[in-house]
Parts: sequence; C-alpha cells; structure tokens
Amino acid sequence: MAALCLKKLLDQARRNQVNYISRYLVSFGVHPLKRTTRFQTWVVTEHAKKLLCLPSQSFCTHEAAEEKPKTNKVNPNAKKTIESVGKKIPHRIIQLIDENGQNEGPMHRADVIRIMDERGLRLVLLSEKADPPVYRLMSGQQIHEERLKLKEKQKVNPPKGPVQQKEITLSPTIAQHDLDTKIKQIEQWIDKKHHVRVTVQQKRSADGPKDMLALFGQILDAMSEKATYLSEPRIVKEGRSTCVLRHMSDKEIREHKKMEKIKGGQRGTGKSSTDLHALKQ
Repeated sequence: MAALCLKKLLDQARRNQVNYISRYLVSFGVHPLKRTTRFQTWVVTEHAKKLLCLPSQSFCTHEAAEEKPKTNKVNPNAKKTIESVGKKIPHRIIQLIDENGQNEGPMHRADVIRIMDERGLRLVLLSEKADPPVYRLMSGQQIHEERLKLKEKQKVNPPKGPVQQKEITLSPTIAQHDLDTKIKQIEQWIDKKHHVRVTVQQKRSADGPKDMLALFGQILDAMSEKATYLSEPRIVKEGRSTCVLRHMSDKEIREHKKMEKIKGGQRGTGKSSTDLHALKQ
C-alpha cells in the first residue's frame, strides 16, 4: 500500500514538472508539452536552459540600431601612384584617351578591353570624378616613365604636413670640430623643412652678446644657400640668446643665387655697386 502511494506521488510530481515547463516554454513560442517519458522531459529541460542562455541585445535607439557603413579614411599626405586597373573596369561607360593622347570619346568597357588586347596596352585611371570617368591607354614603358616623373615631382614638392621644430643649444666657446658637427645636424633638419631653434648659452655674462651673435652668423653662413631666419637673433635674458632658422622657398633661393651672381661680378671687376650704378647712368 505504501509503495502504491509513493508511486502516485512521484507520478503527480512528474506531471506537475512537465506542466510547469510547458507553461514556461509557451512564452518562447514552443508548443506546449504533452505527456512524455522521463528521457523526453530531460531533453526539453535542457533545451529550455539553452533558450535562457541566448544572448540578447541591450536597448538602443533607432539611430543606433542602423548599421553605419565603414569608410576608409583617406590620408591627404599619402603618395599618389600610377597603376593599371587591368580588365576589371568598374564603370560601364568611360572616356578613353589613347596612348598618343588623343581623345577617343565615351566608350563601352567591353570595347575598351578589346582595344587593350589588340594593341597590347594597359588602362590607367586619370579622373574618377569626371562624367564619364577618364581612363588612358598606356604601354608599360609609358607607365614607368610617368612613375619616375611623379616621384621626382614628389621630391621637389613633398606633401605638406605640420612643421616640426627642432632645438639645439650651443656655447660661444664651442670647439670648431664640435661646431661643424652641430651645423651638419642643423643642416639635415633644414633639408627636411623643419624649423630649428638655436640657443646660445653664455656661461660668463661679462663677455657681452657679441660672441653669441657672431655664432648665429657663422651658422647661417654655412648654409646660406638654403636657410634663413624665421625669427631674428634676440637676447632672451642675460647670457642667453636664441633664433629660429627655416628652409628658404624656391623663390628665395632663386633671388639668393641672383644676388650672389651680382656680387661675384662686382668682385671680378673690382667695382662697387655704386660704381656700377654710376656707369649705367
């Protein structure tokens, strides 16, 4: 009798457990459970645990929910180059320039590919912003020559960026060998278009500022064909002077060479600028 009662209690507990799980899974869209075996009950229970562990997204606004397309940042100082696009032309109609520089007008990309194969040429993008985009047919030799021209142009006019300022401190009593080493360092910075702050620190203020100013002039004379003052030499405080050097522009370099040529002619004739002006009159 006791065994029969215990069996009834166990059956009732199992039915209650199944009913509880069925009601719980209805909220997840799962079909209510019917009478099952113990093994089926265990499977359903494990499935319910997995559902409870599903990751959920935190609350966000409609704007945040929208996917923002990833855009690659364009570096304005990145070096430009000339590359062949091959036969994968993204535009259906393009403006074609032939290898001799003649404008062939708008053309379908299929016709362009056919011309490329017939002439053994490559296609280079010139302007994607134009409507239609402009492409040019070029040989391998032409592409190589254009790359060399572009490389030389980038050396003459490097991409503009923030100007760096270097600093160096000297003493008026510095040895000539050490001064030459410092001047070479300053010249390397000037070649890189950096600004260079030169500070002369005088240990004995009783000597006066003459030695300091003479040292500035000696440094500038060593690189007079490329450097000039951005900030004239000035006394910051007693025993301490400073100036800032910069690289001259192309126009300033041309003017400097012109003046040096005039000075050389004057020294060669032994006449001063006043004598030359008088002869012209």
